This record gives sequence, structure tokens and C-alpha cells, in this order.
Amino acid sequence: MRFMFVGDSMTIGRAGDYSWRYRMWQHLCASFGGPFEIVGPRTAMYDTFADAPVSHEYADPGFPVEARRHLAGWGEGWQHMAPVVGGTVGAHKADILLVSLGLIDLGFYTDSTETAANTRRFITAAREANPHIRAVLLPVIPNIRAASDAPFAAECDRFNVLLAKAVADLDSPSSPLLLASRPEAYDIHRDTYDGTHPNASGEHRLAGAFADALHQAWGLGGPYKRAVS
Repeated sequence: MRFMFVGDSMTIGRAGDYSWRYRMWQHLCASFGGPFEIVGPRTAMYDTFADAPVSHEYADPGFPVEARRHLAGWGEGWQHMAPVVGGTVGAHKADILLVSLGLIDLGFYTDSTETAANTRRFITAAREANPHIRAVLLPVIPNIRAASDAPFAAECDRFNVLLAKAVADLDSPSSPLLLASRPEAYDIHRDTYDGTHPNASGEHRLAGAFADALHQAWGLGGPYKRAVS
């Protein structure tokens, strides 16, 4: 089973972070019960000083290089990933996509309608590369801008409705889609370091949202158990 993480700055992580990808890898190692791989074309984190995804300074230097693979980028959203996901799924033979996108689109690039259209383009492209691809999609979660910008918050809420509709419309037995639940009790003051990007607590909550969706819907892995770190 080949998993691929797809996301924006919250998924690629910043130099010195563990990243929720790391937390998810730990969970799969502990509970998956069979062989799996993490796949994708990238392994780096974002370096704030270089303003580029060039860092390999994960908080745990023992995080295996092969498990660091992903398709995530600082400042990248659905509109950036839709054109590349098909080729990436094909090249890396991904079976399951774990996707956290939308906030950067709505914040800087597209409104909720356009973002939802890019989501559908993304799913179509992934299926063209692998007709049996499965995907777990996370709704846009709270951030500090939404707390003070009512129109932006409304766009986030509307996109989440459109995302749920896309999952319902496009789900199929041969290529199932899941809408993950918003991370339980997620609090931007406790679970982020800047109101948007997850700290250690937030990383666990994001990983837990994906892990619990996989377990509850498809019987993959077990319930998420938070590690000590």
C-alpha cells in the first residue's frame, strides 16, 4: 500500500518541525499491520531563511528519508496540485492520497467556487493515472485570519460545503473518497505556533483526523494514539 501526502504549508512543514506527516508515519508503523510505503517526489521542508523548500532539518533526524516523501508545497494549493497530481500518482504508483488543501487557495488565489472546481480537476486527474486511487480529504480547518475576517471565514465555510458535495458526488466503489472530520477540539491558540501552522499538538490532531478516517471507514490501521513527542 502506497500513501502520498498532498498539501500546502501545513503539510510540508517548516525546518525544525516534526510535521503531521511524521506523526502519521509513526501511526502507520505502529498500527497498519502490513507493508506500506510513503511515496512522492519531494522530501524537503520549507526553510524560512532561504524562502524555499530546501531544508532536511526534521525535528527527529531519525525520520527515514524514504518516509519523508510527499507532494506538498509552501504556498501551493488545489490549483497548483491539480495539474501535477496525475503525473505524480502515475510515476510513484500511489494507492491512497491524504490531502490537506484549500486554505491557501481561498486566502490568496481563488474563491470557494473556483477552489471546488480545482478539487474536482484534481480528483479526475488522479483517477486518470490510477482508476482505483483512494483519497482522504480534510476540510479547511480554522486559522487566525478566519477569526478576524468574516468574508474569508464565510468562503472557508462555503468551500467545506462544496468539498463535502464533491466527495459525495464523486465517490465510487472503484475509487472511494473520504471526507475526514475536522480535528477534534482543534484550537488555533493551542494547536498552532502562529494561528495557522500546526505545532506538535496540532500535528497530532491532523494526523489523528486522517488516521481515524482510514480506520473507521476502511479498516486500515487502528485508532490514532498520540505518541509521547
